[in-house]
Amino acid sequence: MNTMQAAVWHGQRDVRLERVAVPEAPSPGWVQVRVSWCGICGSDLHEYLAGPVFIPTGTPHPLTGIEGQCILGHEFCGEIVAVGANVEGLSPGQRVVADACQHCGECDYCTSGQYNLCEHLAFTGLMNDGAFAEFVNVPANLIYPLPDRFPLEAGALVEPLAVGMHAVHQARGIEGQTVVVLGAGTIGLCTILCAKAAGAARVLVLEMSAARKAKALEVGADRIIDPQECDPIEAIRAETGGYGAQVAFECIGHKHTAKLAIDSVRKAGRVVMVGIFEEPSEFNFFDIVATEKEVVGSLAYQGEFGEVIRLISDGVIDVQPLITGRIGLDEIIDRGFEELANHKDRNVKIIVRPGQTGRQAGEQQ
Repeated sequence: MNTMQAAVWHGQRDVRLERVAVPEAPSPGWVQVRVSWCGICGSDLHEYLAGPVFIPTGTPHPLTGIEGQCILGHEFCGEIVAVGANVEGLSPGQRVVADACQHCGECDYCTSGQYNLCEHLAFTGLMNDGAFAEFVNVPANLIYPLPDRFPLEAGALVEPLAVGMHAVHQARGIEGQTVVVLGAGTIGLCTILCAKAAGAARVLVLEMSAARKAKALEVGADRIIDPQECDPIEAIRAETGGYGAQVAFECIGHKHTAKLAIDSVRKAGRVVMVGIFEEPSEFNFFDIVATEKEVVGSLAYQGEFGEVIRLISDGVIDVQPLITGRIGLDEIIDRGFEELANHKDRNVKIIVRPGQTGRQAGEQQ
């Protein structure tokens, strides 16, 4: 039996590097990818520190059958090594990235193009085995080929940038507008990059961490507002003629920042909720009624991968400031999960090179 090394979730702070079987030949409509790089996502870290969060336990997932254990990792790029029957337009040797939203294709949401809201959504690396391994099988309809000169490690940033781009699309047009991004973690930084690419006139960022403030400016933020140093709403109004921003993107997911995002926009402004909230917020909804503000959610993406690939290829988006570490799969616990847990402020995206040691991955810089 052919085996490979993989990072397998078993429980809270129990992710094990194990030898597991290489996935079988891909089923009809699926492809097998040799993984080149895979980024550590906040959801991976949540599963490591406090799981199960999304990983099914007790009952097998209805779409994939996964229960209790899962190979983590979904922000990946690599090379197709095999294609299943009925797969057209893809062939071994192609360099690709993959959308992580495995979906049924049959429910009302899937048939209307909102596959990220599928009744049986199964995220790669959470509800089906993922890419912290040398090989991974994924549905062919989630695959996006990369251009010939596309920098391969940038492929590991396409997925989080697609999250940011979907959030921008949920704002329904920001060209020429002043927007606020709350939080300059990975998704906040990706949203800044996508907002600038979409033509935002000014991007104001609310952030307290010195390291993240610097990163936000590096990727194109126009002004940083530190809530520890001033009243953030007054500061935003001072930057917008007293009105407030036209759009806000909440990229933190804290019970207090939800209201802050709503307060930061002007009357009839739009708030896009991107962060993952762990506890409820208190809010008087009359504040929305009286101001005709709009609040909309943004979950994952709906096909924004192609747009992000084009923007990176054209040099509009530079992913290099987002990459703060390159490690081998053998280092994923100490220099991956523990590094992110203990030194969150100094890290944005740590990318992992399955099939190589940490030293070899570091030499890829």
